[in-house]
Amino acid sequence: MSQILEEPAVRQAVYPISVEFYHQLGSLGLLDRNTELLDGVIVRKMSKSPLHSWVARELSRIIAAALRPGQLLIREDPITMDTSEPEPDIAVVEGDNEDYRQEHPRRALLVVEVAISSVELDRRKASIYAGAGIPEYWLVEPESARVTVFRRPQDGAYLSVEVREAGQTLDSVSLPGLKVELARLFRH
Repeated sequence: MSQILEEPAVRQAVYPISVEFYHQLGSLGLLDRNTELLDGVIVRKMSKSPLHSWVARELSRIIAAALRPGQLLIREDPITMDTSEPEPDIAVVEGDNEDYRQEHPRRALLVVEVAISSVELDRRKASIYAGAGIPEYWLVEPESARVTVFRRPQDGAYLSVEVREAGQTLDSVSLPGLKVELARLFRH
């Protein structure tokens, strides 16, 4: 990556792109498939380790079992927002698959990011998800055996931030009945 981006004055002068322009770049084949749009900036997504993939699959399985009719689990699919189009590891959206034939979801009930090499970036996504009004965001850190739970979005920030660790149970406010025994998730 260019060292010029380390300069604060340069970072302030970078021209952000819109979601629409990001879509145009994608349709023209000018984007790498491993990118996402965050606050108007195209960001390369991190590669996934076996541990990352395992945790994401295990959480997907647990979350899917708790879904009610009219709720859909998506994995690594875009959620379109005003200035961003992140692709969270897991999201639960309202509706069914047919509802998203022509456009990506714009909201989610729950978003989950599994962070191994991307903790700082995924922590930064909390403000993006809060700004979009997503009621619940889980930042899962397998190597630290903890989950940071962000809830109650207001004005681009979450009012409630709690950390849960390996011996605790993680429950969802947005998806009543969803409980995750973190000891199962973080066994070594």
